[in-house]
Amino acid sequence: MTFYQALQLNAKGSKDLIRGTADLRERRKWSLVYLFKVLLTVAFCFLFVTGYSMVFGSDNSIVGVAVLLVLLLVRQADFGIQMKSSILALFLLFGILAAGPKTANLLPPFGAFFIHIVCIFAITTLGCHNIIMSNHFTFVLSYLLLYGYDVSGRTFTMRLYALAAGFILCALIFYKSHRKQQFKRGLKHLLEELDLSSSRTQWQVRISLATASAMLVASLLHIPRVMWIGIACMSIMTPLIKDCTYRELRRAPFNIVGGLLFLALYHLLPEGMLPYLGIIGGIGVGFSASYSFQNIFNALGALMIATELFGPIPAVILRIFANAFATVYCIGFNVIWEKVRNARFLKKAVLF
Repeated sequence: MTFYQALQLNAKGSKDLIRGTADLRERRKWSLVYLFKVLLTVAFCFLFVTGYSMVFGSDNSIVGVAVLLVLLLVRQADFGIQMKSSILALFLLFGILAAGPKTANLLPPFGAFFIHIVCIFAITTLGCHNIIMSNHFTFVLSYLLLYGYDVSGRTFTMRLYALAAGFILCALIFYKSHRKQQFKRGLKHLLEELDLSSSRTQWQVRISLATASAMLVASLLHIPRVMWIGIACMSIMTPLIKDCTYRELRRAPFNIVGGLLFLALYHLLPEGMLPYLGIIGGIGVGFSASYSFQNIFNALGALMIATELFGPIPAVILRIFANAFATVYCIGFNVIWEKVRNARFLKKAVLF
């Protein structure tokens, strides 16, 4: 394996390479390559988001995060359809990111609920036809982040410019990375293949309903940081319900660990280091191949932002509660979903 090929591996692939190398010298070499890749990725992410903040304003730094996530995704993953249709799908996805979160924020809870259902279902339809790719995670996460960090006035106008620039950049990277791939299906085939008897469409409905309804309940209960609950539900609601159990058992417990780690670092690190907790979390995620540890380190950046609003301890308590709430909600939702799906009258009607 070449140096460049090793850089393209994800965390699990790099760790498998290191563990599978018998020669000690070679193992050290691939370990250093892995370390270099993580540091390089974190540096690029930091510079990219900082650059976006400088151009479009600090309140739109979250757009830089969303565009960065999509950029890293489209560099590796395709949409399983023709190039022209893929670019159109990408354009529509960015359109959803531009209009959906803002519209939801302008409406009362029940209005936002319907917007969330439509947008999340559209995202999973346009960007995740091949569910193995898990493209939905990036786009739904971006949608929820933009919903959680709403802006208005001139700042929103700059947000639209930022998303337009992001689409152009991501479309260019997508074309460069996948121009040689050939697919027979187009965008219309994605719509034609929507079928409530298929497991894919059932999952698209399930993740849309679960995420939107959990956020509705949280909004009606006036729970702060509703997007945290949405992100947790979206993360748990994998295409296969049996895989949901794995995440349900880990989401809340490892967010507790992440919260405790945050409090320890918050009180032990010099004050000048605190703004870099998000970067520390990013480095931790880069070294994490498992869902459990990703939850721990993802908590650091989120809690650092929330601390500015609530203080460190209340932010940690809220984070733990939000993830516990989402976990319990998803467990209950999946139980009810399975009962409804297996109901005789639905089977006879061939609805599922």
